[in-house]
Amino acid sequence: MPSCLPPSAFRLTLLGGGWWGTLHAPKFPGFLDHGYPNWGGRNSHTNYYDDVPDTGVTRYYDFTIDYAPIAPDGVELEGILINGQFPAPAIEANWGDWIQVTVHNNLGNEGTALHWHGLLQKGTVWEDGVPSISMCPIAPGTTHTYYFQADLYGTSWYHSHYSAQYSSGAVGPMIIYGPNSTATDYDIDVGPVMISDWYHRKYYELVQQTMAPISENQLPPESNNILINGMMNYDCSQTTMPCTPNAGVAKFAFTSGKKHRMRLINTGAEAMLKFSIDGHKMTIIANDFVPIEPYEVTSVTLGIGQRTDVIVEAIGSPDSVYWVRASAGPGVFAGGCNFNDPKASEALAVIYYEAADQDAAPTTDAQPDAEMTSCANDALSLTKPVMSLTPAANPSTTMDLHITFQSNGTHNIWYFGPENGNVSYRADYSEAILLEANQQDYNFSPDSNVFDFGSNETVRLVVYNHFPAPHPMHMHGHNMFILAEGTGTWDGTVTNPENPQRRDVHILDAGSADTPSYLVVQFQQDNPGVWPFHCHIAWHVSGGLYMSILERPDSIERLSIPQKNLDTCSSWGSWSESNIVDQIDSGLRKKSFVSRVRAWLAL
Repeated sequence: MPSCLPPSAFRLTLLGGGWWGTLHAPKFPGFLDHGYPNWGGRNSHTNYYDDVPDTGVTRYYDFTIDYAPIAPDGVELEGILINGQFPAPAIEANWGDWIQVTVHNNLGNEGTALHWHGLLQKGTVWEDGVPSISMCPIAPGTTHTYYFQADLYGTSWYHSHYSAQYSSGAVGPMIIYGPNSTATDYDIDVGPVMISDWYHRKYYELVQQTMAPISENQLPPESNNILINGMMNYDCSQTTMPCTPNAGVAKFAFTSGKKHRMRLINTGAEAMLKFSIDGHKMTIIANDFVPIEPYEVTSVTLGIGQRTDVIVEAIGSPDSVYWVRASAGPGVFAGGCNFNDPKASEALAVIYYEAADQDAAPTTDAQPDAEMTSCANDALSLTKPVMSLTPAANPSTTMDLHITFQSNGTHNIWYFGPENGNVSYRADYSEAILLEANQQDYNFSPDSNVFDFGSNETVRLVVYNHFPAPHPMHMHGHNMFILAEGTGTWDGTVTNPENPQRRDVHILDAGSADTPSYLVVQFQQDNPGVWPFHCHIAWHVSGGLYMSILERPDSIERLSIPQKNLDTCSSWGSWSESNIVDQIDSGLRKKSFVSRVRAWLAL
């Protein structure tokens, strides 16, 4: 199989290192290798779930994960970095390429694993990178190599899926170049715009607060700042930690009259964020890995894990300077959506046009809807995929799921399951559900929260939220049909029934015990494996808001899982025999407290 290196070391260093978010960062190409990729006539209307090209090209990456000092907003702390960079280096490939990532765990006394968010992993389910599901953690001092195909195209990210490590910095963008429709032509690809909340404590301390016993009466962690491409200033008078004022903000270069593609990614731990550019409209062209029919907005709402690609026409004069904003809103105690410091609730970046004074600060005004106030995505009626698909009107099976926040006697934790069988998830790092199923061992721990839908062709899930907090719900291995959302009891109405929105994360709005909110999703069981379905808020996953979908177990038994995945469990077992695994959360927590739920339904 032919192979090639990723973009030049020079370009990678710029994108992932000190020049990230600066005016010197190079623009992204239309595709790699300076020649048209081998897509065999496939275009934006090709069914990318059934017809994926194989370019015969492998892109190689070598990542070392380690602790290192970091101060993205001027406040110094220990971060978890990949190749010493935050954000981590960009992974780039053409649609149909193969990606090989060798990961060295230099964290010292804790495991790790990387997840390639949004990729389907058809035929390579073991590469999904979730410890206790598709593999065991990568043990300290060991190396693991992932190998998977770029089976979808667009914008995404990769991150640690071990506990809440990614909230300390283990995140990076992933760009898969694919066909564009004539309706979405643009001139310049600005590249990833990563927006996130940020905390001035290590992730472990944040998880400790999240998992504190009821007696301590702890609230969820409050973020200290909001970042754009890993940058933002902070008022050093608000901290006793070492702090350098005026750390700097991200900067983007625009050219008058040109159309610019910006790849928006929420890589945060808890905060839903609203992105806007003063004085400019944006045309949305994709949500997650799904190109959609374009529509125009002045702001974009992104829950954790969501991506939205926009085209921005540079309507300013050549000497223009504009603010870019990522708002978390006023904070939950002031009626907002997030646990964030209201004094540091908005990240700023700057757009400089080609003749602008690059030392000038903008004087522009925010868009009327720039602040995060509504905890929901755009209306489903606005979002129609370019490649049209109609879901089955009568799925093979339907299940109602309920999200509640309850006491287990000592802690308040999240329960997720049928109304009379709610379970709270907890991982067992010494085992991996996929590997067990492959060996026909279905004696899973009760709190693995495994739902076995057997050989059903289609599955519909109606998820009810009984708690006054929203949840960005993420499904691995699939782009879900998003059929409906609302409050109360779903009446069966589907939005855009001939071609509903598809994506891998969608926000389930806040509900209440009396009037829950709901989200209705549906997926084809065309990808045998074990697939997590969970809230992507780090603290909610830590508290157990997670389930595993066992998809077509008969086919799982026939998978040829590479020895290297089995080796992660033997390496982890050897390490954990002589080291304490300090696992205080769900792990994505050892076996514990509730009964197993399995759903053998109408095969």
